[in-house]
Amino acid sequence: MSASTVFHVVVGAGPTGSATALLLAASGERVRVLSRSGRGPEHPLIERIAADATDVSRLVELTQGAATLFNCAMPAYDRWPTDWPPLAAALLGTAERTGARYVMLGNLYGYGPVDGPMTEDLPMAPSTVKGRVRARMWTDALAAHDAGRALVTEVRAADFLGPGAGSLFNFMVVPQVLAGEPAVYLGDLSAPRGWSYTGDVARTLVAAARSAESWGRAWHVPSTSTLSPRALAELLAELTGSPAPKLTRMSAAELHALGRENPILAEVEEMLYLMDSGPLSAERTMKTFDLTPTPVSTALLEMTAAHTRST
Repeated sequence: MSASTVFHVVVGAGPTGSATALLLAASGERVRVLSRSGRGPEHPLIERIAADATDVSRLVELTQGAATLFNCAMPAYDRWPTDWPPLAAALLGTAERTGARYVMLGNLYGYGPVDGPMTEDLPMAPSTVKGRVRARMWTDALAAHDAGRALVTEVRAADFLGPGAGSLFNFMVVPQVLAGEPAVYLGDLSAPRGWSYTGDVARTLVAAARSAESWGRAWHVPSTSTLSPRALAELLAELTGSPAPKLTRMSAAELHALGRENPILAEVEEMLYLMDSGPLSAERTMKTFDLTPTPVSTALLEMTAAHTRST
């Protein structure tokens, strides 16, 4: 990839970062994927580089000339207060210094508890440690945008679905349903929820990067489904010919006890309120970017195939 070539930089080689890079490459655009490991999807138009994204000088060097900088990074869940601030500052600073448009992958944590539908116009009102981390990332980026230092936007996803997605449903329900074993999950198992398919997250990130209307605003990923966890587990069983799922609710006390041994589950405890939150609205995203969500059956079957390959 020559220094003069217009290209995009994707920081993070997880499921969403990889899907975003492949989507850009499939449209004929060059992509540079940065991760600590140097891993990433294979494609003739994708260059994979091992880099520490908190190293601003190195990040500026690798992003110079890029049209867009996508932040799809994800520090360890139990290290957000420590690892996110320097990483977020480096990414925003790089966008400011290089002129690359800055597209952030975010979530719903910054809203705090919401009574009613979640819309993109809700103010940041975090009630948790991780919520405050995410809210600060957005407010800092928005301040840079309002000051004319960078073009920024954020795409916010709900609970992830998709192969390799770092979601509780993927970890706690999918393997058990496919094996015909009992499973436990958090929150009201019969309440509708928004589920974000990783492919739709990538499509929304790319659409936001290409639209003149996206900058200085946040966007919600259209939900692939609003099924309840129980209904989603039942659909997974139906699609795969697995036995009817035996899904029960994990109590807060049980989660707390498990968190004593598992630092990741310990971090889930403060986010329990999200398990019973209202529906996610993505009408503005769908209308502005002309996006429709992928059928949830596609996501579930891809997750099943990935689980089968790994066992």
